[in-house]
Amino acid sequence: MNGVLDPIKGFCGELIGPDHEAYDTARRVHNGLIDKRPALIARCSGVADVVDALALGRRHGLPIAIRGGGHNVAGRATVDAGIVIDLSPMKGVHVDPRARTARAQAGLTWAGFNRETQAHGLATTGGVVSTTGIAGLTLGGGIGWLMGRCGLTVDNLESVELVTADGQILTASAQEHEDLFWALRGGGGNFGVATSFTYRLHPIGPEITGGIVAHPVARAQEVLRLYREATAGAPDDLTMFAGLIHGPDGSKLAAIVCCHCGSLAEGRSATASIKRFGPPVLDTIGTMSYCDVNTILDAAYPRGAFNYWKSSYLAGLSDEAIAAAVQCFEQTPSPMSGILFEHVHGSAARVDPAATAFPHRRGGYNMLVLSQWMDMDGTEAGIAWGRDAYAALQPFAAAGRYVNYLGDEDAAAVESAFGPNYARLRSVKARYDPENVFRLNQNIPPAA
Repeated sequence: MNGVLDPIKGFCGELIGPDHEAYDTARRVHNGLIDKRPALIARCSGVADVVDALALGRRHGLPIAIRGGGHNVAGRATVDAGIVIDLSPMKGVHVDPRARTARAQAGLTWAGFNRETQAHGLATTGGVVSTTGIAGLTLGGGIGWLMGRCGLTVDNLESVELVTADGQILTASAQEHEDLFWALRGGGGNFGVATSFTYRLHPIGPEITGGIVAHPVARAQEVLRLYREATAGAPDDLTMFAGLIHGPDGSKLAAIVCCHCGSLAEGRSATASIKRFGPPVLDTIGTMSYCDVNTILDAAYPRGAFNYWKSSYLAGLSDEAIAAAVQCFEQTPSPMSGILFEHVHGSAARVDPAATAFPHRRGGYNMLVLSQWMDMDGTEAGIAWGRDAYAALQPFAAAGRYVNYLGDEDAAAVESAFGPNYARLRSVKARYDPENVFRLNQNIPPAA
């Protein structure tokens, strides 16, 4: 450390200040648009390190950011002139194949989690991009490839180990601190530092049916209508996302990505209509490992790219909404940008909206305008396109936002993300973090 802050006696991890040779690397998060300079990055090796780093930040009255995988598009995992409690070294995971559970530390990514669980032919709903951290995705709800059969990530959560604002180490579950456990299943990082998670696992894989099929943008409206028809009758085992995307050569494409987690024969049948349409410019749908399905989209989200996202649920995928999306996509200034549609159905849509803090349980589509570019010179155009495209699609939006996709937006957007559960979340916040220590997130202010 550089002497500005008192040292942490017995700290087992690594303390990185501005004078440290690793500082410029350590302070970076996934989104290259975020460029903040913390006073200290506390890379924690365990829960005791988390407790001590939190106490140090509070003692000095510094803002505190929590970093798991560092994927959060809004850059909430870092802070200027504050402390970053970095959980990325904490990657332990233990799978109990008999109980079908896994306990995983908060620095783990879904790639690491899936590798361990798939060794036993087990899985739970995780991120659609394998480099995403398990912690942020879980706390925000957890849209993923298995949600039709298994529900969202939060629907498979058995317990959470949490360090509270006053330094207590709690276990929240259906039997302990039930109100906190409810809030952690969708309420984001508002209630403490989640240091580990215990998940329920399901027999899935290692081979499933998955892949991507892509067509020229000239047929985009037809492809999205096909997607609408296919999702209308999709079985629980089949989750499909669609996107207006760019190919590696920069060509504009309309694509459908599939994951069918049932038998291979059922997977072939369920994806047949998608494969018949064509001819496509790319078709990889077939038998593959579940781990490979989770990497299909990785290349489209490179670390360090500049990202600006706008997202909301849709009232439906009407012909008018499809036409508007295609028109917006044709105007994108970057060959890395796109508009994505995620179909929510099955088990994820059969949960009472009040059962967990995540309230958006109706079947339908989540829409993401994803503006992405690699050069700082593209920032003005990239942000402008993202805002304009989102505004053009607002006539087709439904109430509600997915908290994990929110950018640096206002309090009204945050309240919309939590919907009818917002008031109860504020009450839980008042109990566990009355001073709003954990405010560098999509913040829920404590109830008065």
